[in-house]
Amino acid sequence: MSQLKKSWVQSANTANHPFPLNNLPYGVFSVAEEEPRCGVAIGDMILDLAAAEEVGLIDLADAPVFDLPFWNDFMDLGSEAWDALRERLTGLLVEGATEQAAVEPHLVPMSSVQMHMPIVVSEYTDFYAGRHHAFNVGTMFRGPENALPPNWLHIPIGYNGRASSVILSGSDVRRPWGQLKGPNDTLPRFAPCARFDIELEMGAIVGTSSDGPITVQEADDNIFGYVLLNDWSARDIQAWEYQPLGPFQAKATATSISPWIVTKAALEPFRCHTPAREFELLDHLKDCGPMLYDIDLEVTLAPEGKDASTIARTNYNEMYYSAAQQLAHHTTSGCAMNVGDLLGSGTISGPQKENRGSLLELSWGAKDPFILDTGETRSFIEDGDTLTLKGAARGDGYTIGFGDCVGTVLPALDNPFKH
Repeated sequence: MSQLKKSWVQSANTANHPFPLNNLPYGVFSVAEEEPRCGVAIGDMILDLAAAEEVGLIDLADAPVFDLPFWNDFMDLGSEAWDALRERLTGLLVEGATEQAAVEPHLVPMSSVQMHMPIVVSEYTDFYAGRHHAFNVGTMFRGPENALPPNWLHIPIGYNGRASSVILSGSDVRRPWGQLKGPNDTLPRFAPCARFDIELEMGAIVGTSSDGPITVQEADDNIFGYVLLNDWSARDIQAWEYQPLGPFQAKATATSISPWIVTKAALEPFRCHTPAREFELLDHLKDCGPMLYDIDLEVTLAPEGKDASTIARTNYNEMYYSAAQQLAHHTTSGCAMNVGDLLGSGTISGPQKENRGSLLELSWGAKDPFILDTGETRSFIEDGDTLTLKGAARGDGYTIGFGDCVGTVLPALDNPFKH
């Protein structure tokens, strides 16, 4: 395991700070009335890359790429540019850097900025690739003998979501309306979702376009970085609509992502292998080395005006299929993948109750409500609840963090179709 790289930005040198020199995550920020632009987090500061580029501290392309409110143009430069930027930033920010005086004027306190979406999301695909989650959900609806569909152990199951639903951490989420039909309903009805939920996921960002099938190794090479992802889910809407084509409106309300893209390079020391398998995967999905990451994850829930309770802890290494396998499988039909495509991992749960990454699992479909530290109980999300996803990979004396992924649920609108 690599050790902490010390920076002359002193706040970056503590073991538990999420943004040490080892990390250097990428985001988009603005100050006051200024235009959003690209920046990199270092300790409690953000290095304004647009300003650094303007004065010649960074020079990677024929035209400016960092004075934009997204990272897509830089990602499109390719992996050599990705490596060159990381090397240059490390040289500028490392303890003893000769150019410290030139860099200091372009640091902005993180406390004074507004964060923005770090990418323009080209397309969004969500997977169902966590075994514990899939087994738990399948057990609830089909029993343990038929919990996993016959295809599940052979391919990463997914569906095409809505890029327009992807929002930045901190954005409120409005409880959706939808068509519902419960077990005691003779006919369906139109009503606000009563079983609103989260899904604790990781999001992989595609940084290199492809046109046609690619291997797992090529897919891994094409991934630029990772974010925390919360795929908000209307379970009661989904239960009525999902057969035979899968989720639709139940998954179209919102998908929240954390503000900082943690690069694949920053996560290299934390690679780990996918789990043992009952069936050998077909050639296009076979592992080509350690493809998952050892990233601790947790979820907290805070009722309106009250302290947060930690309701789940798990790890990204619990996934059955890696993002690289998901991306490779996505291309097998000839599907083109674009810079800025976002892949949701699927809910990440572990083997114990406290490892379950959704309220559906934690309350076992509302049959076993769980208790918060406040003494209140929950089966699903109530209005005013704030859900926070956290993630961290822990090295020797340092932490790689993502920034929290936060959302507060607002009450449903008045019936928009009432006459």
